[in-house]
Amino acid sequence: MEKIKITIDNTEVEVSKGATIYHAAKQIGIDIPVLCYLNLEHLNIENRPGGCRICVVEVEGRRNLAPSCSTECTPGMVVHTHNLRVMNARKTVLELILSDHPKECLVCSSSGQCDLQKLSQMMGIREIHAVENAEMSTYRKDFSPALRRDMDKCIMCRRCETICNDVQTVGALSAVNRGFMSVVAPAFEQDLVDSPCTFCGQCVAVCPTGALTPFDDTAKVIRALSDPSKTVIVQTAPAVRAALGEEFGLEPGTLVTGKMVAALRSLGFDKVFDTDFAADLTIMEEGTELLDRIGRYLSGEKDVKLPILTSCCPAWVNFFEEYYPDMLDIPSTARSPQQMFGAIAKNYYADLLKVKREDLVVVSVMPCLAKKYECQREEFSTNGNRDVDFSISTRELASLIKSCNINFDSLTEEEFDQPLGESTGAAVIFGATGGVIEAAVRTAYELFTGKKLEKIDFKELRGLDGIRMATVDFNGTPIHIGIAHQLGNARKLLDGIRSGMYNFHAIEIMACPGGCIGGAGQPLHHGHSDIIKARFDAIYREDSQKKIRKSHENPFIIKLYEEFLGHPLSEKSHHLLHTHYFDKHKK
Repeated sequence: MEKIKITIDNTEVEVSKGATIYHAAKQIGIDIPVLCYLNLEHLNIENRPGGCRICVVEVEGRRNLAPSCSTECTPGMVVHTHNLRVMNARKTVLELILSDHPKECLVCSSSGQCDLQKLSQMMGIREIHAVENAEMSTYRKDFSPALRRDMDKCIMCRRCETICNDVQTVGALSAVNRGFMSVVAPAFEQDLVDSPCTFCGQCVAVCPTGALTPFDDTAKVIRALSDPSKTVIVQTAPAVRAALGEEFGLEPGTLVTGKMVAALRSLGFDKVFDTDFAADLTIMEEGTELLDRIGRYLSGEKDVKLPILTSCCPAWVNFFEEYYPDMLDIPSTARSPQQMFGAIAKNYYADLLKVKREDLVVVSVMPCLAKKYECQREEFSTNGNRDVDFSISTRELASLIKSCNINFDSLTEEEFDQPLGESTGAAVIFGATGGVIEAAVRTAYELFTGKKLEKIDFKELRGLDGIRMATVDFNGTPIHIGIAHQLGNARKLLDGIRSGMYNFHAIEIMACPGGCIGGAGQPLHHGHSDIIKARFDAIYREDSQKKIRKSHENPFIIKLYEEFLGHPLSEKSHHLLHTHYFDKHKK
């Protein structure tokens, strides 16, 4: 690639042709502040509209300051990144942004993690000069079961629009209006719930100003824990243990399973269980459904619906219901592990405790914001009482631990409670892309062939490529599998199935980068692929350390079927553990 030389702050630097001033400065260790800019390096996508003007620099020979994030280098260019003119312009721009921003940092849920707040501190903003004859723009706020949208805080950085449209291809957000009245709003200026939004929350994960935040039920969880008439239990998703430690200064990929359990007990939960238990249960139901369809297909039945699609990811299910209503008979009807756990807790475990369903409060800790929506879907409740009462994110759990003055690092590791805390390695890998289908294959292989599986690790199903395809040999029967993570890749895979380009037996799709490990409720990673990779490796490391690594060998799952469910796909298990889908396409 052609190289050119430029000078930045009296230092000569050689860069590739087409590189921006921002990248050139970063190459020699000069940090230029940014607000609208976002580099999604793992996707090779940059959001660089140059709109906020916080990153302006002076280029000799040019009359106006230039946004460094969108200005390409030219041979011989001389740049000043931090002279008085530049610093004064950045401060003025920031004051103008703040003059049209709500002054509620003390109660804003993004306080402490807000890029706008950090910039204000860095630049020493101590007062905001009023703009003469100007009034602050005011918009209505928008609430959904998973996300809150406050457009008074929107600065038109368009990060959310990039992630929603270019990466996830959902098309729920777009820019509207001009000047001070310009914002990014849901399609056709609808509410989020009336838009195609899947509640994946990736827009929340990249918003720098708190215009998009999660719907937080932490206060309700605290009230439940304080109520002596309630028995409050908690379940933790597999991806949480691989990322929670980051909130306490630990390296990405540090497994904190035991400390997490200890912290939850210290918070006052009556029982601490593992969603992995329900993941094993999911494999029993979903794997049996897969084998049933494949068996009927191989026997010559013409109307068998293949490929079967995994149904653990609620954002993916929302996306499917919105954009592929003609294919609603393809996904597995198995509920997600979160909802299977809730159904078993309220209909089986409550009886063991001799506690009324209404007095048992089930809380989930999830890496995902769409789980907040999922637990509120009407089909996952009985007489108005939800199977899962509240879902909080990994970040919200970390905040709760800190607010209760629990020294996370000094906690002694503890074990999950039984019987809903026992799980296998197959369940742990649900947290990473490819993990659900690998877990299903481990069980389906033995049930299909009647032979013991010697090679547990199906490495051909692993990886972080957006779309992956593999063929697994079931003792002479080739099973074709497709895997995708992020909804833009899911669209490509499904469009290929629609057109007849692909012929799969089974497909796994996750909405977020890397699967659940990159969920919008996890500690923020801003697209750093090394963080996703570290979490990915941690998930498989825990799997390799498990004594039991196949779901159908979990002794508590076996006991649950013997004592309560009967067998996979029985009438009772179908009633409690399966669901149906809806045509939600919005014209």
